[in-house]
Amino acid sequence: MLPEGRSFELSAELLRGAIDIHVHAGPHLKTSPRSVDPFQAAIQAREAGMAALVFMDVFEMSNGTSWIVNRVVKGIKTFGGINLNTVYDGVNPRAVKTALEYGDGAKYVAFGTHSTHWMASREGQYVDGSWVPSHVRFRKFRDEELARSIRIPEGEPTPEIKEILQLIADRADVYLITGHTSPEESIRLCELAHDCKIRKVVVSSTIPKLSTPEQLDLMVKTGAYLEYTLAGYTHSTGTRKTDYYVELDYASDPIPGDYPKFSIKNVADHIYRYGAEHCIIASDLGVYTLPPPVEGMREFIACLLDLGVNASQIRNVVRENPRRLLDL
Repeated sequence: MLPEGRSFELSAELLRGAIDIHVHAGPHLKTSPRSVDPFQAAIQAREAGMAALVFMDVFEMSNGTSWIVNRVVKGIKTFGGINLNTVYDGVNPRAVKTALEYGDGAKYVAFGTHSTHWMASREGQYVDGSWVPSHVRFRKFRDEELARSIRIPEGEPTPEIKEILQLIADRADVYLITGHTSPEESIRLCELAHDCKIRKVVVSSTIPKLSTPEQLDLMVKTGAYLEYTLAGYTHSTGTRKTDYYVELDYASDPIPGDYPKFSIKNVADHIYRYGAEHCIIASDLGVYTLPPPVEGMREFIACLLDLGVNASQIRNVVRENPRRLLDL
């Protein structure tokens, strides 16, 4: 039986005061256009009654973008940070130092998206029906991308990782994002962050899809938030939503493998299992094949209502937890 009280109006009401911590507004590569620019994203969110946005950018320090938006668009607060991708030479303390002092300062430091070893070693293309990883097919990809990709060692972290962790720990308002690392690497990052007394950690949205319940238990026990984003569950799933590389030859086909199927139903199950106080939902939207971020957030809320997640739990995952993350 479906829960009572569901309505379009309720989903819109629960959007009021919400915060989207994962918005990919423009600009972007010409091959991967966005549906909104940062000003449009902020204005649309403000008009929906949302409290704040966090801009994500795989190429730039998005706190520069948020600084500009905050000077122009009043009535809503925006934030940004840095993703340690190969455009920043991967694990690069100098890039983090700069981001922390640039504009309003980075609010987050993320350990890579496409440029993690987990991702870069698996991306590839089907050639004559057979899967060929990019690092096998393209020598330049191997030498320039895979070689600079981010790996989190099981044992002692590298001096560069140590320095970055300390830079985050020294800023109580900055949070760490695990990035698209493997579940094992994400656990290690959560443990290292806890040991360094980093106050706030977000486990990237790819990780709950790939992890076992026992692995997620370990991450939650360190105090980390589990992130869930709508972009992976919507109607254009199976299409190439975004490009990271200027070289179109590097654009990856869907990675084959026996990965567990993950849907919004699983998100609802995780909210019940791990507790709404440990989960955050976000849109990960901005790609032009999908709804604008604000509508995506409302759709996510509506889907969770359909799955029996109550209004109090939804307020936790869209408002209260992001507020704590951003110190609002």
